[in-house]
Amino acid sequence: MATATATIDLPVPAARVWQLIGGFGSLPDWLPYIPQSTLGEGGRVRTLANEEGGVIVERLEAFDNQARTYTYSILQAPFPVTGYRSTLTVHEVSGERSRVEWSGTFTPAGTSEEEAITLFHSIYTDGLAALRKTLDT
Repeated sequence: MATATATIDLPVPAARVWQLIGGFGSLPDWLPYIPQSTLGEGGRVRTLANEEGGVIVERLEAFDNQARTYTYSILQAPFPVTGYRSTLTVHEVSGERSRVEWSGTFTPAGTSEEEAITLFHSIYTDGLAALRKTLDT
């Protein structure tokens, strides 16, 4: 099983960051390459459309509003992995600063472990950079 992780420190209170990213259907609010998210099964499954029209279906596995974290798995996606499970967490560093961590575990399928790790590290890093940009505006 492979792992990828990215973090970003933000000069924004953790509560404000969580308000933006804590909803399972909120990706289009801060992630420009995911312009559409539709919730199903009582909010536990999200169907995402990416910029190219690709479909990604994910299931919410765990949610803790107080700890500002949620974990999800991929049910369907064009990624070369199986057993994907990811966690997004907002940590309070101080009253006005926070750290966001996005990590995932997965098994490469049809690609090398290095290529799969690079793919998801890039997705997480680009996503967190987009989050910073959204919060700066």
